[in-house]
Amino acid sequence: MKALIISADQFEDSELLVPYYRLLEEGIPVDVVSLHRGAITGKHGYEVEANKSLAEVKPDGYAILVLPGGKAPAVIRKEPTALDICRHFFAHNKPVAAICHGPQVLISAGLLTGRRATCYQSVADEMRKAGALYEDSEVVVDGNLITSRQPSDIPAFMREIMKKLKG
Repeated sequence: MKALIISADQFEDSELLVPYYRLLEEGIPVDVVSLHRGAITGKHGYEVEANKSLAEVKPDGYAILVLPGGKAPAVIRKEPTALDICRHFFAHNKPVAAICHGPQVLISAGLLTGRRATCYQSVADEMRKAGALYEDSEVVVDGNLITSRQPSDIPAFMREIMKKLKG
C-alpha cells in the first residue's frame, strides 16, 4: 500500500504535513508529487521534498490520494495530468481525501457532481455550482471521497482516512 499527496508551493502546511507523517507512522510509504521534483514551500515556510513530478506518477501504484489545501490547488487544478490522476482514483473507487481548497482540483476534474462534500467556506459556492451536495461539517465521507474544511478539522479528516485504509 502506498499513498500519493499532490501539492505545490503555498500549500497549507498542516494539511500536507499531518497526513504525510500520520501515513508514515502507519508504515505506509508516501510520495509527495508536484509539477516538478524538488522542494515545495508551504504558506508558513515549511519545505517538503516532492520526490516525483506529476508526469512520473502511475496511479495504479497507489492506494489513496490526498489533496491538501492552501493556495497550491489553484495551480494543481490547471494541470491536465493531475486531473487525470484524480479521475483514475475515482474510476477505480480508491480513497480520495481533500481538505480546505483541495476539492478545487476535484471540481476542475468534474468529479463532484452529485457527491456529498465539504471544503473551505470560500470554496463552497464553487462546489455547489459544480453540482456537489455541500455540507458544512468537519468531515464528510461519501463512498471513496473524504473531505474536510480547514486545519482545525484535521483530526476528523485523519480519523476517516485511517478508517478507509484499514477497511
